[in-house]
Amino acid sequence: MMKKPFRLDVPQARLDWISRRVADAVVGYAPDDDADWKYGTDAHYLAEFRDHWRDRYDWGAAQDAFNALPQFTAEIEGIAVHFYHLAASGGTSGQSRGYPIILSHGWPGSVLEYLKAMPLLAARGFDVIVPSLPGYGFSGRPPRPISASDIARMWRTLMVDVLGYTRFGAQGGDWGASVTTALAQQHCDVVASFHLNYLAHRPNGEMSPGEAEWFKAARKRMNDVGAYSKQMTTRPQTLGLALADTPIGFASWVLEKYRAWSDNDGDIETAFSKDQLITMIMTFLVSDNVQAAMWLYNSMTSARPTEGGPIAVPMGFARFPRETVPPPREAAERRFNIVHWQDMPKGGHFAAWEEPELFAGEVAGFFDRWR
Repeated sequence: MMKKPFRLDVPQARLDWISRRVADAVVGYAPDDDADWKYGTDAHYLAEFRDHWRDRYDWGAAQDAFNALPQFTAEIEGIAVHFYHLAASGGTSGQSRGYPIILSHGWPGSVLEYLKAMPLLAARGFDVIVPSLPGYGFSGRPPRPISASDIARMWRTLMVDVLGYTRFGAQGGDWGASVTTALAQQHCDVVASFHLNYLAHRPNGEMSPGEAEWFKAARKRMNDVGAYSKQMTTRPQTLGLALADTPIGFASWVLEKYRAWSDNDGDIETAFSKDQLITMIMTFLVSDNVQAAMWLYNSMTSARPTEGGPIAVPMGFARFPRETVPPPREAAERRFNIVHWQDMPKGGHFAAWEEPELFAGEVAGFFDRWR
């Protein structure tokens, strides 16, 4: 299998379509007692966001940033998988010099999350591979929903058959955590160790008082902000067809997640600028992957990515304080061979995007022992 160089160059016709939709978008009303995003996305902020997108946002600058690091594609199981391959400092993407680690994102994310962290990890002596999940970002989409285990199998092919690594580390958050866990569980012959910054844990058997307290908080959190998952799991097309045709509608759907899940004290722009948020949203729009990215949730109707037996591969975990109710260590130790557990000083669900220096330092520190 061969990798091919890739350069992002979105057709002008697609950009023009997005611009027209943004310019024509009408932002609706809100209840008269709406405050602090009480009922979901704030209408006033969304109108302000639309105006910035329409009048000031520069996709050209964003595209240049994506193209500043080496990108490739490889045909894997009939899908053109896009990925970054950044060699350790002093090497090239064709000459391995460092310990390889593959980083996997989730929803509603993309490779944008890692643009700042990748060079930091390469400077620490790692070969860094960051793929776009199938149906996300700049990868092709599968013909139907696939699972985290399917993607883990594809990542093995990418790392071993395309890039020639025989042993590597893996890291992930959100869906990327499910993919990374599946890699460690199902492909332990090539995965030396793995690291997560998100852990969706389902306790089995009797819980300790600490676990019971955490599980109660986790269920409350899911009731507060998790309704999106039920819709995307059971009927992703109903929502996807509606949102794929309206960039501002899709923005409304995901902005609330970026705000609720990041470390921002109620002000989303203390975590991300409007330009960052628009660029993330654009990674779904320029490739027409709004719908396909939702399909991954449908795999939960038949398989739970957090279930399975004990995993022997050494695991590290970074517990970011504004993550969506991370579990206590005692809960995770029922399933994982934890050799590293770090409470981070700040950051949330989008750790690499929010705190690239902290993230890179934590990940590099964990994988240093396997170099």
